[in-house]
Amino acid sequence: MKENEIDTSRELKKLGRRIAELRDAEGLSQRKFALMIGMDNSYLSAIEAGERNPKFSTLARIAYALNKTVQDLFVY
Repeated sequence: MKENEIDTSRELKKLGRRIAELRDAEGLSQRKFALMIGMDNSYLSAIEAGERNPKFSTLARIAYALNKTVQDLFVY
């Protein structure tokens, strides 16, 4: 990897951990949160595991449901 390249895999894992952390802080199971936001539980699981690269609209939906901003999701 070149010096100025971003390791997207690592960043997606950090983002996923942050989303899980915020969800847990609200006392929500993954399944319950997925139902709340109208998302398949397996897709949410993959996001939280850093295996998916969610669209901005998906991040906005997640943030809104957690009473956060999209920017808050990137404060690791």
